[in-house]
Amino acid sequence: MNIKSNKQNLNYKLTPHQIQKYSRHIIMPQIGSIGQRKLLNSKVLIIGAGGLGSPISIYLTLAGVGTIGIIDMDIVDISNLQRQILHKENNIGEKKIDSAKKTLLAYNKDLNLITFDATLNSNNAINIFSQFDIIINGADNFPARYLACDAAYLTNKPLVDGSILLFEGQLSTYIPKKGCYRCLFPEPPKPGEVPSCAEAGVLGMLPGIVGSIQATEATKLILNIGKSLQGKLLLVDALNMDFRTIKLRKNKNCVLCGESPTIKKLIDYDAFCGIN
Repeated sequence: MNIKSNKQNLNYKLTPHQIQKYSRHIIMPQIGSIGQRKLLNSKVLIIGAGGLGSPISIYLTLAGVGTIGIIDMDIVDISNLQRQILHKENNIGEKKIDSAKKTLLAYNKDLNLITFDATLNSNNAINIFSQFDIIINGADNFPARYLACDAAYLTNKPLVDGSILLFEGQLSTYIPKKGCYRCLFPEPPKPGEVPSCAEAGVLGMLPGIVGSIQATEATKLILNIGKSLQGKLLLVDALNMDFRTIKLRKNKNCVLCGESPTIKKLIDYDAFCGIN
């Protein structure tokens, strides 16, 4: 899927600073100077500045993605530091978006960073998603996951989705009209059926593995190169260092992207997931 912004503003010359900074990209035939300009012109939204959002945002910043949006309203807690590499001990008590801003701008002062100090919800998702080319989900709860699925589809945006728990992770990339998260999981699990990272724990290094793959998926979409995880689910088992890929099929009966969809606007996702 070509990203619209990649077709714009690509005739300018890279500065000497940019040529030196991104030289390892520019010498790659799959990227080159045109590809680097595509990255500089792209706009990526990351949901969450936590375990997954940390490596995603850092690697996309280092890669030269021009505009990155981050939505998060949490505060940095000492328990985050075991895995959330955006934040440090001296950031404890700060808003995560403020801590993220310090870290990312230290890596790339030219980054156009847009922060949203808010919870993603049915009232703001469409407006926020519409400002970006690609959506990457790093949220750790099911209401946010289904909301991201629906809002990305309704705004015609690719969604790179990932999740982690204990030693395991899973990822997929959903392209509008070619399937969605609901095709794979039509119904959410019952409340309490799947524990959260706070309840069950997560290996500190696992977000780095899964988040880096999510960042790679977004980069390939921007550059329109390689094969994505569209139509596939990647399962990561870090305990046994096993990677498996399962084929996914678009569900013709899907309530969002099927032949007779019933979801045409955002809903109450807490209620949908059985959360009071």
